[in-house]
Amino acid sequence: MKNIVSSPDSEERNWAVLCHLSSLLAMVTLGAGIIAPTVLWLMKKDESEFIDDQGKEALNFGITVLLAWIVCIPFTFIIIGFAMMGIVLVTWFIFAIIAALAASRGENYRYPFSLRLIS
Repeated sequence: MKNIVSSPDSEERNWAVLCHLSSLLAMVTLGAGIIAPTVLWLMKKDESEFIDDQGKEALNFGITVLLAWIVCIPFTFIIIGFAMMGIVLVTWFIFAIIAALAASRGENYRYPFSLRLIS
């Protein structure tokens, strides 16, 4: 479900891209996967409908990834959790890049495996 939003300008697209890519910070800093998109979204949500939409989408996906990661932790005791964590990481990375590319084109991107907790 990719829709072109009434032609967001380049600044709006850049902020939306930053919202999606900022979730990847959690790969190097614990917790920033939710904190960074939240801060960016809260700063810019009132300035643009496009940034508001994509910021919420990035935040929802970050929360979904965090929950998936938490589910994987108990399974590490029976080894399969490590494979599950690898799948979560690769999926997270790929979809964040796809979302950032779509946002750079001005498209509303919807992550296919995302809980819609923030609406």
